[in-house]
Amino acid sequence: MIDFLRMSRVRTRPTREATRGKLFQAAAEVFEGQGIGAASIEAIAAAAGLTRGAFYSNFADKDELIAAMLEDHVERALEFHRALLAQHKTAADFVAALRATERSRHDPLGRAPLLHMELVLYVARSEKRRHDLAKRLRARRKLVADIVAATTHEVGDPAWAGAMLLALEDGFRLHRLIDPDSTPADSFLRAVGELQKLTRA
Repeated sequence: MIDFLRMSRVRTRPTREATRGKLFQAAAEVFEGQGIGAASIEAIAAAAGLTRGAFYSNFADKDELIAAMLEDHVERALEFHRALLAQHKTAADFVAALRATERSRHDPLGRAPLLHMELVLYVARSEKRRHDLAKRLRARRKLVADIVAATTHEVGDPAWAGAMLLALEDGFRLHRLIDPDSTPADSFLRAVGELQKLTRA
């Protein structure tokens, strides 16, 4: 006979993905509140409701956690944009879909662009981690190039066009952090619209 009472007492352990998600969210909050340098592993684990052991079973140190947070952010962006591209085959439709979609609901760094930039600079200063950062940049460039190639036929070199668009997006993101009054949230998409007009002229 099945012992349902015993089964009800069995504790289910959270998955590795769920634990890492908690640590990403907690780290984002602690980094924003205390600064990246001052934030301790103990504070991050406590904010996640986990032990130091749980932290170290997933990451060797704070640097590895930060690298994983950036990787998670890029993977979420790649997945989101590729799913959107599968549904919208023209540049105009794709840009309209971007305007209408909330991308950052489940992404701690998507909700905190200043922290995202701080983490990128933090990793960029590390020769050990800079190569991983470069790999993610190349993945983002490849994504934008694929979007350009799939939605726009007038562009001669999608790879170079993708690099330019990505630099434009990063530039507007920085400008909005510095001066939000003169840089609307949709500045990048508006710029893409203007570029589309130029290519049709």
